[in-house]
Amino acid sequence: MVFHSEYEAVSTVSLPIHDVVLGRAAERGDTPALVDGTGEFTLTYGQVDAFHRRVAAGLAEAGVRKGDVLALHSPNTVLFPIAFYAATRAGAAVTTVHPLATPEEFAKQLRDSSARWIVTVSPLLPAARAAAELAGGITEIFVCDQAPEGPEGQGVRSLQTFLGSTGPVPEIEVDPDEDVAALPYSSGTTGVPKGVMLTHASIATNLAQLDPVIPMGPGDRILAILPFFHIYGLTALMNAPLRQGATVVVLPRFELDTFLGAIQRHRINGLYVAPPIVLALAKHPAVADYDLSSLEYIVSAAAPLDAALAEACSARLGLPPVLQAYGMTELSPGTHVVPLSAENPPPGTVGKLLPSTEMRILSLDDPAKDAAPGEEGEVAIRGPQVMKGYLGRPDATAAMIDADGWVHTGDIGRVDADGWLYVVDRVKELIKYKGFQVAPAELEALLLTHEGVADAAVIGVTDAEGTEIPKAFVVRQAAAPGLTAEDVMAHVAARVAPYKKVRSVEFVDTVPRAASGKILRRELRDRA
Repeated sequence: MVFHSEYEAVSTVSLPIHDVVLGRAAERGDTPALVDGTGEFTLTYGQVDAFHRRVAAGLAEAGVRKGDVLALHSPNTVLFPIAFYAATRAGAAVTTVHPLATPEEFAKQLRDSSARWIVTVSPLLPAARAAAELAGGITEIFVCDQAPEGPEGQGVRSLQTFLGSTGPVPEIEVDPDEDVAALPYSSGTTGVPKGVMLTHASIATNLAQLDPVIPMGPGDRILAILPFFHIYGLTALMNAPLRQGATVVVLPRFELDTFLGAIQRHRINGLYVAPPIVLALAKHPAVADYDLSSLEYIVSAAAPLDAALAEACSARLGLPPVLQAYGMTELSPGTHVVPLSAENPPPGTVGKLLPSTEMRILSLDDPAKDAAPGEEGEVAIRGPQVMKGYLGRPDATAAMIDADGWVHTGDIGRVDADGWLYVVDRVKELIKYKGFQVAPAELEALLLTHEGVADAAVIGVTDAEGTEIPKAFVVRQAAAPGLTAEDVMAHVAARVAPYKKVRSVEFVDTVPRAASGKILRRELRDRA
């Protein structure tokens, strides 16, 4: 059975993403667009429009051309959107990089994406330089802020110097349906991170699909606490509000008191968060010390949210139910949202289909068939927001998107009689640690580089706070009987970004495997 959206269909938005988002920026003039939540700095819509055009002109003068890939390596700042839209206006695709990526991880992404340019911030410049040296092929590194003085900043230009550029604003002919605007990296349902080719049209159309369910506009004040480099933050906290004329208050990272203080000071009315923040709002004693009365709604996504936790949060804050949304990087990312207008949506639902989006629930026994009505099965999605494919990986693309255009999400869900989707489990092996993707295969490969490890498997388990964490099952080498859990965790921690760290270790005699050699993770989950 094919499920269809109850909303009126939307047309594909075949325009460049910078024009879609900033097309009305100049006319909005002095309306605040981006506010530094930790300071006093504000960019108006008029400034965002003018600045991104000047930076685009500077990038073009530096040699950025259509078809290039620019790596944007930065925490949230008010200049992140300037860099993003300047790059796309200059004709580049932007691959967003986790700011805590190690140089080795960063270099892998640079090589895989064939990036020629890096934009970073001065505190991260050493990591960017190291990654560029490892990867090769980087033409120039820029910083959004001011380059460090002395040898550390030698040869590094700030994008801010481009504000004085007198060169012409590049007029690049973009094919929105084919040209890639964003190239975030995702592990998909399994495996190592892959470049997700999101076209200008797929991102822009997904924004139009969100309009009837999460309307926003001038006067709305949205807090950007989730990272812009993640597709959730890029869409919900950057593209969507700036397209509609809302004000985005930007925080570089989540620190509870800073977060709560920003809500109070800037009178934030809309929050887009992940479940760990919902947990803090529901239970942390510091919440009582702040005036959060400006809040009108909270939307949680990026990972499953427990219905009881959602209820505890909304009850404590005196808000309507915490709403959920669902999607994945490969879907630009949204497919389902609980509408802001919904009255008493059923607990635990991730929403209803967005306009122009179709869904099937595939049988777990026979994926070629649909599950019976009301039964659980794998969620499959089809719509204009589907990615173009994985960069340079046609086999992985074909495994993800079937011949009829259905994206096999790897999530297990069911649909009730009213069309609400509930995601109940994951077929895929991917671990979601606080909304960030952790690929077990990547950690397993790293564990096996330890001379004391004979075999290893990694799964996601839930800790005492309800967060999914990576747990390693490790077989010691016979010559390493003294290998400890601390040794194993330290080995991984030294080589990956903090969110990828193994946080629990159990030593076992063998790792259960099928005859094909595939790890039997379900047995490990049952054991855990």
